Amino acid sequence: MGPFTVTQTIARPREVVFDYLSDAANFPEFTDHFLQDWHMVQEETHGIGAGGRFKLKVRFGRFAWGDSAIVEMERPSLIVMAGRSGKYNRIKTLWVFELGENGDGTTQVTATIETRPPLPTDKVMEAIWESRPQRRGWRKAMRRLATILEEDRDRGERATIAGGARKPATGLRV
Repeated sequence: MGPFTVTQTIARPREVVFDYLSDAANFPEFTDHFLQDWHMVQEETHGIGAGGRFKLKVRFGRFAWGDSAIVEMERPSLIVMAGRSGKYNRIKTLWVFELGENGDGTTQVTATIETRPPLPTDKVMEAIWESRPQRRGWRKAMRRLATILEEDRDRGERATIAGGARKPATGLRV
């Protein structure tokens, strides 16, 4: 699927929006309507290397699992996430969030989403089953992001790391 762009104006300062988006554990809060079952891939959820694994909500989604991690950040204007999805994780994905500051204290968030299916069969499956739901899902996600940051409502669940306690002091009786 060629790149598509979704733009949303958020009535919050650019630094606040950047801090929220640079924490990968926040993504399920506004994308859980089409990207489900989020699990973090590492304990640290903020900054470069932080990311998650999720399941795309698509019809007939036999190979619906994907992952994405933050690979580049330029405070406070750019966050780039790269990952893979599809059968054998062979479809490369790229999410680019550009944050522009408007003169009135609001932030213009531009999300550019791109996938690169390597095989013709992957391209056909993506064109038939995934492109329209993805576009619709990201448009709704950007609206939910604005609602969360402006009004602090319509939140989904934050993602967690699978398994139990990670730190020695949590849940350990000595």
